[in-house]
Amino acid sequence: MPLQLITPAAEEPVSLAEAKLHLRVESADDDALIGALISAARQAAETLTGRQFVTARWKLVLDSFPGPSLMGVPAGRTFSLPGHAILLPKCPVQSVFAIRYRDMSGTTQTMPRADYTVDTACEPARVTPVFGSAWPVSLPQIGAVTLVFAAGYGDAASVPAGIKSWIKLRVGSLYAHREEVALLASGKIESLSFIDGLLDPYRVVLV
Repeated sequence: MPLQLITPAAEEPVSLAEAKLHLRVESADDDALIGALISAARQAAETLTGRQFVTARWKLVLDSFPGPSLMGVPAGRTFSLPGHAILLPKCPVQSVFAIRYRDMSGTTQTMPRADYTVDTACEPARVTPVFGSAWPVSLPQIGAVTLVFAAGYGDAASVPAGIKSWIKLRVGSLYAHREEVALLASGKIESLSFIDGLLDPYRVVLV
């Protein structure tokens, strides 16, 4: 499912000052480099977890609405992923701003907010028509349906500490080793096994 970033996050989850404190760097000579490393580490962490850290706005582009157009969910099921649900592949979702589609005449329509429901407590978030209604008929053409939504924890202060720690550790590795490989004094390259485990609680499993 193609995702397009509409409005990037206003800040990085780890500030330049936080990264320099972690690196024990006081000079401003490498500020631009450290800033670039923060962005690279954050992008890697967002890719590994399937999350957006600091709030940003995204657009999900689909060829059509999913089917079948069920009216509800199976009775007695405490949780389900119904066939007509759209899953938003960036977490955590804060809100859905709009669902737009091209109708059979090619005109772009905006689906009324009262006609669909969004479960932001689920990861990934689920979007379905409200009970008693169905998705509208869209033009059978690629890219006919778009969903615009906001995802993220909020500002940088709201990003979980485990994620921030991983970013700072990755920045430290990138700053200390400027090449593709690094040779330790022992003659071997060894990684700290617990590092990537910091992201494990935040990985989103798309089903």
